[in-house]
Amino acid sequence: MRVTVAYSPAPREVLEWQLELPAGATLRQAVLASGLPNAVPTLALEQADVGVWGRKARWEQPLRDLDRVEVYRPLRVDPKVARRERFQKQGARATGLFAGRRPGGKPGY
Repeated sequence: MRVTVAYSPAPREVLEWQLELPAGATLRQAVLASGLPNAVPTLALEQADVGVWGRKARWEQPLRDLDRVEVYRPLRVDPKVARRERFQKQGARATGLFAGRRPGGKPGY
């Protein structure tokens, strides 16, 4: 079966490996066969989250033909905290549904 293993070490940078694996291979076997641990030695695989086609999966999950295995890097900032900080920096008037209201326009338009 054919499988793609993908890892993004930085924004807008993706490393991909096309693999031929035996039927019944797991996510762990695909990642190890790809050579990712050797290509990115600083990556702690046991702490990394993995997924298939953008959906989180377990390391023991069996793969199917043409699956795309993705190894996710850890988040640097919690998205909720980042949004809260952006909102505080912009102020309440510059955000929300009516932020782009034209001068003299009716409320809600």
